Amino acid sequence: MIETPYLLFLGDAPDPLAAKVAQGIKDWRPENAVGQFRMEGCKADLGLADMTLAEARAAGAKTLVVGVANRGGVIGPAWKKVLVAALEEGFDLASGLHNLLRDEPDLVAVAEACGRQLHDVRVPSVQYPIANGVKRSGKRCLAVGTDCSVGKMYTALAMDREMQARGMKSTFRATGQTGILITGSGVPLDAVVADFMAGAVEWLTPDNDADHWDLIEGQGSLFHVSYSGVTMALVHGGQPDALILSHEPTRPHMRGLPDYQLPSLEALRDVALTLARVANPDCQVVGISVNTAALSEDEALACLAEIEGRMGLPAVDPFRQGVGRLVDALAAI
Repeated sequence: MIETPYLLFLGDAPDPLAAKVAQGIKDWRPENAVGQFRMEGCKADLGLADMTLAEARAAGAKTLVVGVANRGGVIGPAWKKVLVAALEEGFDLASGLHNLLRDEPDLVAVAEACGRQLHDVRVPSVQYPIANGVKRSGKRCLAVGTDCSVGKMYTALAMDREMQARGMKSTFRATGQTGILITGSGVPLDAVVADFMAGAVEWLTPDNDADHWDLIEGQGSLFHVSYSGVTMALVHGGQPDALILSHEPTRPHMRGLPDYQLPSLEALRDVALTLARVANPDCQVVGISVNTAALSEDEALACLAEIEGRMGLPAVDPFRQGVGRLVDALAAI
């Protein structure tokens, strides 16, 4: 078990999106977030107290969580001194990077010498099966995005919270490092061998009560050439009954791919639904989640109204308006 509470390490994150792991923990498990540690040049700020390692230990933090998700998931050389110092200060370390803590000999040596633990969240712990496509009982909802980091996880978490408040049966199913650190369990899908990814999603979302909804954490985008494979596994392995389209309207291009433009919501709807119906012919697109953080209130309302009118589906910003209308759409299925 990863000991809480956490000191959230933002490193030298180049922008707020790079710190989405830490942001997710702060938003959904605020009781576990004692403070943040930022290095020189960090462009992310969670609004938490900036703390030194000693200050965070005095405040009760037990684990330094690497809250940065950089391209390739690597431990930057500049971070290493902080991670070593954190172990020496008495912290355990937790990370969801592809670059595993346990593969860094200096970190392993210091952890052993100090009696501390290294937690690599992005390591599969189950021998997952190959997907068989057999229909499972219960219902499933998956958010699919026009791009990466557009709010798919936030939407699923918010819908699960709303459904729980209404007395509906639901479970948030984590498929990435942030979701796993928030909930304590899940499948690190992008670290699963490709042949077993869809099977891992089947394993994660087993047979359930007929009126139970699994809210599956979305990953990547079918239109993102770097990460479309993990999205495809979710679409087929998840066999969703409902799809939520997720979008950020101000993106100049796909994240990390300046030569690729975002697809239209119509293109996302048509492609995602066609692929989803391979595994579940009854799948429906039921709503749209729009991240309007970069827009003013008036601009956001106008954007949502335009999208809703054009697409004929409820369009909301889960942060600004809540997800009640998206849950209503699920309940109507």
